[in-house]
Amino acid sequence: MNILILQKVVKFKNNQSVLVVIYAKDTNRVLMLQRQDDPDFWQSVTGTIESGETPKNTAIRELWEEVRLDISENSTALFDCKESIEFEIFPHFRYKYAPNVTHCREHWFLLAMEQEFKPVLSEHLAYQWVSPEKAIQMTKSSNNAEAIRKYILKVK
Repeated sequence: MNILILQKVVKFKNNQSVLVVIYAKDTNRVLMLQRQDDPDFWQSVTGTIESGETPKNTAIRELWEEVRLDISENSTALFDCKESIEFEIFPHFRYKYAPNVTHCREHWFLLAMEQEFKPVLSEHLAYQWVSPEKAIQMTKSSNNAEAIRKYILKVK
């Protein structure tokens, strides 16, 4: 008698990601998004780099997926900060990663919009346009706060 064993294939997230801080030039306010899986967590656009993608490709894809912004590869509005940081993944999100993965490398981008827009949300509960100072206070992510502080407030 043959016994067929089915093994569930688990696909873990890559621990390389992007952060895209969107701000409106006319109001100097930052777009913050409320996570579905942790409603107390507000953040900028983020996403995992998929196999074969560059960080910039990921930023463009995530802008479409999360807020329905169609940004071209040659857009000058999307600025690559040429900076990446390593951070510890929050314990309650680690189940998404392979066992023993505790850190992620995040590549930073800015997106300068001429004015505020109403995002079409697919992965978040709500959005708010807020001052950079308020955005820093809202986010649980210290690296998200640091990117806003460094590139929007320009304070170290």
